[in-house]
Amino acid sequence: MPAYVIARLQEAAPHPEIAEYIERIGATFAPYGGRFLVHMAQHEVKEGSWPGHVVMIGFPGLAEARAWWDSPAYQEIAPLRSRHIEGDIILVPGLPEDYDPTAAGRAMREAMAER
Repeated sequence: MPAYVIARLQEAAPHPEIAEYIERIGATFAPYGGRFLVHMAQHEVKEGSWPGHVVMIGFPGLAEARAWWDSPAYQEIAPLRSRHIEGDIILVPGLPEDYDPTAAGRAMREAMAER
């Protein structure tokens, strides 16, 4: 199943280290099959507030996403970003293509009925 790294990053003043990070990060994905799905794009907030920027990186699976995050290549450049941009970053497993949300709704109804 696919997995995703999702980041909500705060606005930051331009800095040479951030530019270097952006230039180098793509090369760190290759050994793990990762690729940008969302990067440096404007987002449209429909509910609540979501300040900053959204970044989403796809990987073939959670193991590859974790291996990329922990890799020496990524850990070497991570401080170039983290010194200048605050944010929240999560790793999340994706769903199989045949995922049916109605089954999840039924399971929730059954759990509520048992209370």
